[in-house]
Amino acid sequence: MDENQVLCACSAYEQKFYLNPRYESLPEGIKEELKILSVMLTADVGGVFTMEFEEDGSLYMSTTAKENDFFYDEIGSYLKIKQMRQEHEELFSSLEEYYRAFFAGKEE
Repeated sequence: MDENQVLCACSAYEQKFYLNPRYESLPEGIKEELKILSVMLTADVGGVFTMEFEEDGSLYMSTTAKENDFFYDEIGSYLKIKQMRQEHEELFSSLEEYYRAFFAGKEE
């Protein structure tokens, strides 16, 4: 497995949230919290927000935007992700442990 595994994504453009069906076994409360965090972030900064598991199980978060999106706040997105990582450190650590326990090193 050479590429990151998307956990979830949210688009300010399409106003949609996506949770990878591979992670449907997560508790409802955690899935709902991921949705709330993702929607709030894209509402604040715009663009597309993605959470992905890297090969080692680390949770990587990023935002991207369309080329001519002048409303996208790149600096704000970095700061929001940093703040979110600090405020929800326990949640993200638990997700990394979950991924390592159930998915890391396993081929699809």
